[in-house]
Amino acid sequence: MRPAPLRTLVYLFPFTFSLVVVCLAMGSTGSTATASNGTEERGKVIFEKRCASCHGPQGRGDGPEAPFLSPRPPSLISAATSVKTDEELSAMIEKGMPRTAMRGWKNELTEEQRRDVLAYIRSLVRFYNPVTPQTPPHRQ
Repeated sequence: MRPAPLRTLVYLFPFTFSLVVVCLAMGSTGSTATASNGTEERGKVIFEKRCASCHGPQGRGDGPEAPFLSPRPPSLISAATSVKTDEELSAMIEKGMPRTAMRGWKNELTEEQRRDVLAYIRSLVRFYNPVTPQTPPHRQ
């Protein structure tokens, strides 16, 4: 296998460095108030009681009830979930998902509790905002 030309590495370094800096900055915030001002700690308690039986303790969709559900619960730490907006996830928590076992929690959880659950789900994956890579300059 031929090593990458130095020219390619020169183009990739600024992008890679920027991506690392962004990831470190987002992961080191240490804030527990996220996702529309919910609280992770309270959300974790609610999640463990109401959600983990299907979504699993780490949100991977591997809870003890998951094998018996069709379709199976999605992983909450997947890229597909991570790129959803807070509004999209809030709607799913509130209204549920049609044709799945995911029911809506609007009548069982207060708005504050739903925000707390959302904050906890967001905490499972610290880096959830998609980064659009910069296009390297074209060769001339």
